[in-house]
Amino acid sequence: MEKNTVDITIIGGGPTGLYGLFYAGMRGVSARVIDALPELGGQLTALYPEKDVFDVAGFPRVLAKDLARELVTQGLQFDAEVCLEERVLKLNPEDGRFDLRTDGGPRPTRTVVIAGGKGAFKSRTLAVPGWDEFLNRGLTTQVKAPASFRDKRVLLVGGGDSAFDWSWALRDIAGELTHIHRSNRYRAHESTVAQVEGAHDRGELRLRTFYTVTEIHGSDRVEAATIRHTKTKETTRLEVDEIVALIGFVPNIGPIAEWGLELEKNCIVVDSRMRTNIPGVYAAGDIATYDGKLELISTGFGEAAIAVNNAVHHIDPTAKVNPGHSTSYKVFK
Repeated sequence: MEKNTVDITIIGGGPTGLYGLFYAGMRGVSARVIDALPELGGQLTALYPEKDVFDVAGFPRVLAKDLARELVTQGLQFDAEVCLEERVLKLNPEDGRFDLRTDGGPRPTRTVVIAGGKGAFKSRTLAVPGWDEFLNRGLTTQVKAPASFRDKRVLLVGGGDSAFDWSWALRDIAGELTHIHRSNRYRAHESTVAQVEGAHDRGELRLRTFYTVTEIHGSDRVEAATIRHTKTKETTRLEVDEIVALIGFVPNIGPIAEWGLELEKNCIVVDSRMRTNIPGVYAAGDIATYDGKLELISTGFGEAAIAVNNAVHHIDPTAKVNPGHSTSYKVFK
């Protein structure tokens, strides 16, 4: 166990975890990152690689996949161990350290930083005829290659940020775009909603409220969808080539829920130092909660730095928590 033990193991290879990996390397401690996905980047690469991100310091506008690439480059510059397609199963505290177990084997560590977002994300589904039959055959729950929708008749379903972001992005790519939502109240950012509503007014797309999908039709792949007005119950059949259902995700933190951590609404409770109720275990990013919490990428970066620097002090009480200015670090010279 001693031979393979690292100082900090970061669970989650998204933006928060990658920034924490960078900070661990800058502080001169050994680190590894574990993620259930086949590549680093978290939701940036898995869910919306072509989406523009505007609220990261230093980037007025950056594609999610490009931001992920730069975070990976920054995080891996100190030769951290990377364990992909592994699920962490057990914490196993043991003599001031942790005999962390994954489905890939033992991953012993002195401290743990949990930066797994909201946990494993599974797309919500619609209990309608044709969903299972046409999933990945003209029906998708994410957009990975916008160009694949070029000149297609697209039906987009959803009222959240992803739905409106992609409605705006696909309006000039799709041959015909219809965007429906079950009500006229949205969970998306007001500015994006205004953009999509403006595009509707200009005839660039059709935004139809109070509609839901009741059936998906086709032979080898999607050919049409039946939608129903939630108030009048009137049904309409739309001839479409593609259906994009962006209706959210069901969060699940998995085995982490069984580790004895203090939880609140499926999130891990932390203090101002990102410490959990288990000494040596920290949390950062969307999975961490405290009074006044904001679920933002920029917040996650700060929390990752706080968590890692306090983990370094936990490992070596003589080490300062405050890392000082990066310009003074010899490792960058």
